[in-house]
Amino acid sequence: MTSMTHDGREITGGVDTHGLTHHAAVIDSIGRHLADQEFPATIRGYRDLLDWMRSHGTLVAAGVEGTGAYGAELARVMTAAGVTVIDVDRPDRKTRRMKGKSDPIDAYAAATAVASGRATGVPKSRDGVVEAVRVLRVTRRSAIKARTQAMNQIRNLLVSAPAMLREQVAGLDRAPLIRTLARLRPGDDLSRPLAATRASLRRLARRHQAMDSEIAELDAEIGPLVKQAAPQLLDLFGVGPETAGQLLASAGDNPERMRSEGAFAHLAGVAPIPASSGRTHRHRLNRGGDRAANNALHTIVLVRMRYDERTRAYVERRTKEGLSKKDVIRCLKRFVAREIYRALTSTPTPQITQTDLAPAA
Repeated sequence: MTSMTHDGREITGGVDTHGLTHHAAVIDSIGRHLADQEFPATIRGYRDLLDWMRSHGTLVAAGVEGTGAYGAELARVMTAAGVTVIDVDRPDRKTRRMKGKSDPIDAYAAATAVASGRATGVPKSRDGVVEAVRVLRVTRRSAIKARTQAMNQIRNLLVSAPAMLREQVAGLDRAPLIRTLARLRPGDDLSRPLAATRASLRRLARRHQAMDSEIAELDAEIGPLVKQAAPQLLDLFGVGPETAGQLLASAGDNPERMRSEGAFAHLAGVAPIPASSGRTHRHRLNRGGDRAANNALHTIVLVRMRYDERTRAYVERRTKEGLSKKDVIRCLKRFVAREIYRALTSTPTPQITQTDLAPAA
């Protein structure tokens, strides 16, 4: 640990976060390294870290790595204390090769990124209803994966199962298949392949039923929270609790951190990117951003393309103009992002007419 005396100057902090400890550093207004120190990743450690930073001068802002992971609680504590917290990405590989890597180096790099203006991102506050929706959706997503895995294993077992068992469930749809398998009686002698297969299928079927019940419980819990967080979002055509929950989780409890609808479009990976060459002038789909949010927008667009007359008319018109299906979807996703941003930021959504779809291109 190195340190210097406090002379009332303005300082910028930086924190390299880890699971058990956080390494903090401070620099002055011209970028000189003042001090660095390690603190435990506990409530007391967070407060000591903040007091230590302030002991070196007036804390203007603090750059924190991993505000969505190890640095989440630290960011909450510092924000509650009135400190401007900036989300900082870890240094890229080129910088690491040139300057090396250590906890003090990374902490000073975080502070420098904030002081230089290179890092400007405001982290999610993670202290409201939207955070509750996010954590519940994590459990729901894992339950869906477990249910899908159980169904796949059931079908794989049935492929090589004895004919007597296969014929018993042949032609059944998923729901009756699960009910039938859950009622199987394998017997006590599991040394026989037929009995062992029945026992395995029964367990998998009952696991599938348990996941069904868990998903239904989670849906009943998530739905009201989504409606409480953003009722305007659910009023949009094609937006359901699942897509709304994902979009809320991507935006966070403080969507005002996104300065414009263009910033939200970049976040969701639907900002058009130039892809022109020679006499060909076009844009392509953005492959960056939050892919889960992008998937939610894609789902909304597909629903509208099938059931919304206004959207179907737009697709027909743009197709006649020579746009490919991918380009039309890109335009629609950008337009939907505009609507979603208005709903998330509680901006009243005006009545939209057919001609309003044109700016999305």
